[in-house]
Amino acid sequence: MLESQQHLPTDAHALAQAVGQAMWSRDQATNALGMALLEMAPGSATVQMTVRADMLNGHRTCHGGLIFALADSAFAYACNSRNQNTVASACHIDFLAPAREGDVLEAQAVERSATGRTGVYDVTVRVAGGPTVALFRGKSYRVSGEVIAQAPAA
Repeated sequence: MLESQQHLPTDAHALAQAVGQAMWSRDQATNALGMALLEMAPGSATVQMTVRADMLNGHRTCHGGLIFALADSAFAYACNSRNQNTVASACHIDFLAPAREGDVLEAQAVERSATGRTGVYDVTVRVAGGPTVALFRGKSYRVSGEVIAQAPAA
């Protein structure tokens, strides 16, 4: 979708949905990890991942880097939800509890601040219906361009 221009929805929620679909179609890393985009709205996103055997570390719990990747993916979708190309400038994660094989993890990202070119987003990673596994804070920086190129008005 980036390569071809199109007319974009004017409703903020519909735009966020379209951006999510466009990003998802190009997001090979998130897809390779078996993630699913559950929700997308202006300034927020929820991404899910089931912990597989090949995601376990030497303690037989989910590798922290993969929990970070899940949180980072939710952060990416949330901060790009308004169709402005946005990248991470800094991220921090606190691991609170282990995740185990078969756990379905959900990362919910919420915008806390978006001013000028910068934003701050909090992501909570939970076992679905269970305990919080990690808390992630991401800082974003808006760069030039759009996720979905808009066609010029006719």
